[in-house]
Amino acid sequence: QVQLVESGGGLVQPGGSLRLSCAASGSIFSIYAMGWYRQAPGKQRELVATITSGGSTNYADSVKGRSTISRDNAKNTVYLQMNSLKPEGTAVYYCNADIMSRSPRSTYWSQGTQVTVSS
Repeated sequence: QVQLVESGGGLVQPGGSLRLSCAASGSIFSIYAMGWYRQAPGKQRELVATITSGGSTNYADSVKGRSTISRDNAKNTVYLQMNSLKPEGTAVYYCNADIMSRSPRSTYWSQGTQVTVSS
């Protein structure tokens, strides 16, 4: 069983910062990549950032320069540091991971955490 549990969401004022964490646990042989997605009300889920096992990162243009994704391989944990948050950043944030487990390589998702940017 593989489970992704995240934390760090909440209410923050515009211009503030938040750091999200997501830890993968269970029967894990290896994690190829981890990432963050978000879904705002009335919108489709969109990519925020990804990081591969080799450390290669990719960011959405909307957060580039204000967010940083990082990974602790020993803890199977991915982080998203978000600075200079805007109201448009209000959304449910999900982490995911491409994992080799007992089953063939597949993608797993967290339950999501609410981030609200408002004064």
